[in-house]
Amino acid sequence: MRKFFVPRLFLLAPLALAAHAETYTLTLKQAVDRALAQNPEAVMARLDELKASQGVKVAESPFRPRVGAGSGLAYSSGFPLSIDGSAPSIFEVKANQYLFNRPQTLAIAQAKESARGASIAASEKGDEVTYRVASLGVDVARSTKLADAAGRQIESLEKVLATAQARVEEGRELPVAVQQAKVTLLRGRQRAMALESDRDFAEWSLAATLGYGAGDLVKPATDAVSQSGIPNSEDAAVQTALSASKELKRIQSGIDAKGLEIRSDKAQNLPRVDLVAQYSMLSTYSHYDQYFAKFQQNNGQIGASIQVPLFTGAAVKAVVAQAETDQRHLQTEAQAARNRIALDVHQSYQEVKKAEIARQLAQADLDLARSQLSVVLALMDEGRATLSQVEEARFAEDEKWIAFYDAQFGVERARLSVLRQTGELRAALQ
Repeated sequence: MRKFFVPRLFLLAPLALAAHAETYTLTLKQAVDRALAQNPEAVMARLDELKASQGVKVAESPFRPRVGAGSGLAYSSGFPLSIDGSAPSIFEVKANQYLFNRPQTLAIAQAKESARGASIAASEKGDEVTYRVASLGVDVARSTKLADAAGRQIESLEKVLATAQARVEEGRELPVAVQQAKVTLLRGRQRAMALESDRDFAEWSLAATLGYGAGDLVKPATDAVSQSGIPNSEDAAVQTALSASKELKRIQSGIDAKGLEIRSDKAQNLPRVDLVAQYSMLSTYSHYDQYFAKFQQNNGQIGASIQVPLFTGAAVKAVVAQAETDQRHLQTEAQAARNRIALDVHQSYQEVKKAEIARQLAQADLDLARSQLSVVLALMDEGRATLSQVEEARFAEDEKWIAFYDAQFGVERARLSVLRQTGELRAALQ
């Protein structure tokens, strides 16, 4: 039997808010494992799965003996009457159990199918949480790289400003050069602050996704998210996505469950057989010996209760019609999901191609900037370039690094989207 793990962390949520914020450094695998165990949405999905599995036991319970014991002791005056259909007794035991009940048998099958659908939904939620963790990991790595590059730019801009101030004092530059250098430096600081804010927000979001407390931060131990390749062709990716889609499997499970519900409703016209048994110890003060030829204190009965429905009314047909409408609704939803999955895979492949071209362009642009910096450094060694020109060239190189990092992580994000749709993301992250 499958075991369900429900962490106690969420029972202590108010205390977690007041706890001291901490910073955690986790590998991507550790982050995914923790998210699957502690993420609130993943936990709620597993609770729904547990609830659905208990529903199977509820549906099966009528086919197991139900035994009750008690007393029907009463004082009789005159002809002994019955209480709740039984003679007054000192002690009595009653038992009943379904032997043949087709509607209930189909209800059990429906409950099992619903439990399977809940299990698929829990796994689907796990995949969604895994993608969110990977995507946030990309965001953290990207913003960290960009913030570092922006920090190097500020150092170059500060040197440019100092050089401009010195040249103005020497009368070799106009004061406007200092103003321009200050504006450029402030613009660089503004961008660095925005990138640091993006990094902090991504780290907070990642911590919340992993189930940590408010204010905690999570820093990925490595920048790499996935090295697994995506399917070579778009058509193969579409077929893989359709066959692996947990959304389609969940909808199909709902369709099957509705089909069992329809069969259960239609089976209301079939006979039912119940096992019944009863034991009573009658009281000698009930005056039965005065009204009947023979009195026996200990009495037992066992047999079958057979019920044959003769007329169930129009309600059954209406219930069947409602279930059939729900089933057609799910079938339409499944077709729409297939079309959407194919379109999403196509769009993701286009994004991968565009991101790859953007990365190649950014790489070439970066190589050009590095070559230009080398030329300026060589000219400076010959006395033909100033320090300000060198720092400006370094600033331009850092700009190209920022563009390259952005394009590189754009490729990774596009690849993650494809892996998610083909159902291979969780395996790629392990």
